[in-house]
Order: sequence, then C-alpha cells, then structure tokens
Amino acid sequence: MDAVIDAPQAPWLKAYPDGVDWHQSFEEKPLFKLLEDSAAKQPDAPYLNFFGRSWTYGEAWALAEKAAAGFQALGVKKGVRVGLFLPNCPQFVFCFHGILKAGGTVVNFSPLYSVEELMEQVEDAGVDIMVTLDVTMLYEKIHEVMEKSRLRQLIVGSLAEVLPFPKNMLYKVFKRREASTVPHNAAHISFHQLTDNDGSVRPVDIDPAKDVAVLQYTGGTTGLPKGAMLSHANLYINAVQTAHYDPEMVFGGDVMLGALPRFHVFAMTVVMNVSTYIGAQIVLLPKFDLDQVMRTIAKEKITLMPGVPTMYMAMLSHPRLERYDLGSLRLSISGGAPLPVDLKNKFEQLSGAILREGYGLTETSGVVSANPYLSEGKTGSVGLPVPGTRIVICDPEETATALDVGETGEICIEGPQIMSGYWKKPQESDQVLVNGRLRTGDIGYMDEEGYTFIVDRMKDLILVSGYNVFPRRIEEALYAHPSVLEAVAIGIPDDYRGETPKAFVTLKEGADTTSAELLEFIRPKLSKVEIPVDVEIRPELPKTMVGKLSKKELVAEAKETYEQRQKQG
Repeated sequence: MDAVIDAPQAPWLKAYPDGVDWHQSFEEKPLFKLLEDSAAKQPDAPYLNFFGRSWTYGEAWALAEKAAAGFQALGVKKGVRVGLFLPNCPQFVFCFHGILKAGGTVVNFSPLYSVEELMEQVEDAGVDIMVTLDVTMLYEKIHEVMEKSRLRQLIVGSLAEVLPFPKNMLYKVFKRREASTVPHNAAHISFHQLTDNDGSVRPVDIDPAKDVAVLQYTGGTTGLPKGAMLSHANLYINAVQTAHYDPEMVFGGDVMLGALPRFHVFAMTVVMNVSTYIGAQIVLLPKFDLDQVMRTIAKEKITLMPGVPTMYMAMLSHPRLERYDLGSLRLSISGGAPLPVDLKNKFEQLSGAILREGYGLTETSGVVSANPYLSEGKTGSVGLPVPGTRIVICDPEETATALDVGETGEICIEGPQIMSGYWKKPQESDQVLVNGRLRTGDIGYMDEEGYTFIVDRMKDLILVSGYNVFPRRIEEALYAHPSVLEAVAIGIPDDYRGETPKAFVTLKEGADTTSAELLEFIRPKLSKVEIPVDVEIRPELPKTMVGKLSKKELVAEAKETYEQRQKQG
C-alpha cells in the first residue's frame, strides 16, 4: 500500500490477529510466479492429487511450461484470450498457468453453461481458443458453439489421461459412452499434442499491474454477466494477502480440499492460488459429492477446506457423520453467501473443526475479509479486512461520504486486489469504481473493533409499504428452527404494500414441520412488516453453479404468478 492508514481510520487494528501485519506491503508479480516460485523451492513436494494420481510441484511446472510453449505455437501472446471450459481436473491447473506464461489471458467458462450462454461469453470476450475435455456433456456443447461463433480452435483433453492405473483403463471401458469421438482435424488438438514439446517458452514482458491475467465473469444475477478484468497483480497479491492472514501458515505444511468449482473466483483464489503460494498439496475432486468429500477428508488428512454454506449444511446433515474422522481439519472457510449463525455453531460442535466466515467478490479477486482464525471473532460478521485492504461504510447516495462506526450503509472496498473495471463496459465500471473504491452493492455496518456485518444485498431489499425489510433477518429466524435445512426469503408483488416477504425452505431428513408451525416459530423474532406472508416448504431450492442458494428463479416465478393472476382479473 502507498500510505499507512492510522488506527482512527482503521478500527480493525484494535482487534487485528496477533502475528498478522495489516500494514505490510506487497510485491507485484506475474500470476504464474505462484507456481514457478514454489516449484523452485520444493520441486519434489506433492502438488496435485487426483484420485490417487499425483504430480509434484516440479512436474506441474514442467507441464505448465510445455502448455505455454504449445499455446505460443497456436499464436497465444499478450492480448489473446483463451477459454477454459473444464470441470475440476489437472488440465485446468496446467493450462491456467500455461496460458499466463505464454502471455495470454484466461477466460473461465462454467461447465454448466448452456450453448446460448457459451456463445454470448465467447463473443463478448473475443475467445478464439478453448480448452475442454472429450466428456460428452462438455464437448457436444462447445463443438456446437465452434460451428456458430468465432471460436476456431479446441484443445481437448480426457479424464483417462490424468487418472492413475488401473482407474484409467476402467474409465475407458466403463465410461466410454460418456466420451465423444473427437475429429482429427486442424480445429482440434489433444492436450497431449499441446504439451508434446521441450517447454521452451519465448519470454513475454508482463506488466503485473496493467496486464489482465483473468477475465472473470460475474454470476449474472442482475442482467447479463460482466467480465471483471483482474490483473496479474490483483490475483497474485490477493493470494498473498489471504495466505498471510493465517498466522499458523507454514510453507508446505497443508493439504487443501479442492471440491469447489475451479472456474469460480472463490475456488480459483483460495483453493488454487493460495495453495500454490503456500506450497500446499491440493486434493482435487471433480465436484462436491458428499460421501466422497467425507471419505477424502478422512483418508487424505485434509487440513484446509473452503466451501459455501450449503456444503457445510450437507456435511452436518450426513446420516453417518460420526463415522468420519474430520480431526485433521485445521481450518474451514465459508464464503460465497452468508453463513447462518446456527449452522456455524452446530458444524463446529459436531465436527470439531474451526469454521470461519469470509467475504469477497469477483471484482476483488476473491477475498476481502475473514474472521480471525485463532480466535472466535464475531459470529454473524464477515470479519476483519485482510492485510492491505480497507473497508469503508459509505452513504449509498453519496459514496464520497464515509459513515461513522455503527451506521448502516453501502460496503465499499479499497485495496490492491480490486479489478481495473468491467470488460468493454466503461459506464458500468464507472458506476462501481468511485472515489478509488469499489461499491459492492452490499449493505452493512462496522462495529467499534472493525468487524463488518452484512445486513443484506441492496438488490435483495424488500420494500414493504415504504419500509426496508432485509431478507437475511427472516432467513436467520428460520435457520434457528431445528427442522430447517435451507431458507430463502424474497419480496413478491403485493397490490397494497408494493412488496411483501415470502420465505421458502427445505427441511432436514425426517422432519415433518408444517408451514404454519414455522410461521408461528419466527413470528416473535420479527417485526410486523418482516413476517412473511407464507413459508413454503419445497423438496429443493434453486442454487447457483457454485452451490449458493439462488433467489432470482424464485423472484421470476413469483412475478410470473402475479402477472398471470392480474390477467385473470
């Protein structure tokens, strides 16, 4: 940081974790240096573990350099954007660093995207080269996109090539129907062909502060997704900030669970980039499968686990939780969505693992704050800002005005991890990057010790007869009921009040609670305007691609129901 912010302007310094220096400065480096430097320090240490197949740091960096040479042979250089349309697999890691070493920019694509969503992002980002797998659910979609868009080159890997023997042979025999036949032509090359070289890479002059390392698209909860331009320095420094917030971090001393989808900024930063910087081993899983995750934690002695609240809910609800030894877990981090207080407490009680809530956005390279790891912090808070980061609560109508401690306003962020703007969207960029701060759209307050509490998202506010109702208050009240597994509250159209709250829940296995009972339970906990018109019990609730509970589908459903009712008179 260029300037030291004094304690009166940084109340979090009063409660900052022992052994963590908030004032520390950071060196700007190309992002691929995370792997290159760790490989130089410990070339023979384990880096990736994929179903028992392992790569050391030295082997992984050698493959990344071969990938870089292969990308350069395909014309990748500064200004060229290369897409990754991959699940969690080793090829993601090798190609991610290879693209950056070649001078290119990574563009992440969700494996769950539809053809239409892929087309929109390919054209918006200007992607001509895409890395994928021959898995039918991926290849058939991206092949159709190539026929209809500017996409001209596919690099196609396979799961069999990264599985250990005999799993690779069994995969070829029993999963062959799940793999597509890939044409042999100039538009297709295999991952093996990409890396079949001596790893000689032409040097590229990277400006870490200005050159975009990753074009990371937002979730698209409000309109079309936007590409956040994250520089090498943004992402490199955020990995360092996050690692240095952990006073017990020892280089080469941790084993990270990699179950979060790597295309998401949370997993990209916390699972891949932080692990690589601290020399940890990453045990990579294709997706979050509850039984597989529980077995993996016990077998591989996982020490670090990042997740979203729904993952911890699932673990807590496992019918055989007591059979799994979770004692190796040193630290579990929850992000991506608010962590219900009751969930945190129960998870820590029943698992014996520390669970701390953190906070971040795509636009901040992943991490802004977290509760201290070695102390309880403050339940319900997203904690204190990581080193070099400043959280400011501002007047939403005049973001140049910082509010006093305890006042509720818009959460704004200052720090070296903030994006330079949205790709090809200068107006949208100017709306969120104001006075050297990022406007998050989150409403919250900071207490006298610098802990930030999120009240809700501005876009999620329910306006009931002119009163602001925060859905999170309703959700927290529902989570306090022992039968509730998941809870979401939204505003639905109301002719008299404008909007009125409605809640949706799923119940824990075996629970037989009724909607009326849930309403009666939360009534004393809420004000009159906060009480939902209904608590609808459903077998499942919509979720985003990263596993967070999603409201937009429920809002759209409620709007459609209202409009149909209006037409019917």
